[in-house]
Amino acid sequence: MEFIKMHGCGNDYIYFDCMDGKTIDPHEPDLFWLCNRNKGIGGDGLVFILPSRVADGRMVMYNADGSEGMMCGNAIRCVAQYMHQKGIAPDNMAIETASGIKYLQNAGFGQWIVDMGVAKFSSDEIFVPLDVDGVDYRITCVNMGNPHTVLFVDEIDNLDLVKIGHLFEHHEAFAPDRTNTEFVKTLSRNHLKMRVWERGSGETQACGTGACAAVVAAVLNGHCDKNTDITVSLLGGDLTIKYTDDTVYMTGEAVKVYKGEIYL
Repeated sequence: MEFIKMHGCGNDYIYFDCMDGKTIDPHEPDLFWLCNRNKGIGGDGLVFILPSRVADGRMVMYNADGSEGMMCGNAIRCVAQYMHQKGIAPDNMAIETASGIKYLQNAGFGQWIVDMGVAKFSSDEIFVPLDVDGVDYRITCVNMGNPHTVLFVDEIDNLDLVKIGHLFEHHEAFAPDRTNTEFVKTLSRNHLKMRVWERGSGETQACGTGACAAVVAAVLNGHCDKNTDITVSLLGGDLTIKYTDDTVYMTGEAVKVYKGEIYL
């Protein structure tokens, strides 16, 4: 079975090209041992590139724990890069996801602009208190096709994300679907620094939908401005996010690492 290893700002997945119509059941046999960084290939999850009746292609992605993800901003750029290099799709393409069709534009040099769609939130989810293990946090909930909980902090470099991220993910307030959690420090009105705990994967080098949610929350809380390019610095690199009245745009890299074969 052939695979492609790709990453967007260090958010790495194992990709399977199923455009010829072949199907792979990720659970029979169980493929998720491939995500193990010591005993497998290593990755934040698996992505299947499939044909679509309504778009240039379809992306189905799974987190490293086997749970299906609705959308991944870093993965979809890699899918676009792969499809473009293979001649499957043009510079401007549409990719079907579990969160709907997303539109992408080739920005050159391995960079892609993604129309991430409308950010969803309600007024009673902006800067609200949440007790986590006896500590009162102020959070903003934003849905970018998947759920995000954003909180602004003064210190993130020394944050024990393994402990606190797990507590947020499995908090009863987010049951049963769990949540992705972004810990954000405001550096300036057009620059944020962020660490992310992704449900089903733990801390990752980057999260595209999470970066979008962070910028939306930053605007809602008065840290940043709409219609402005905001740099979000993550462990794996930078993403550029623009939050407008109509949609959220994300620009970032898509990097092919290597391809190979596995034998099951």
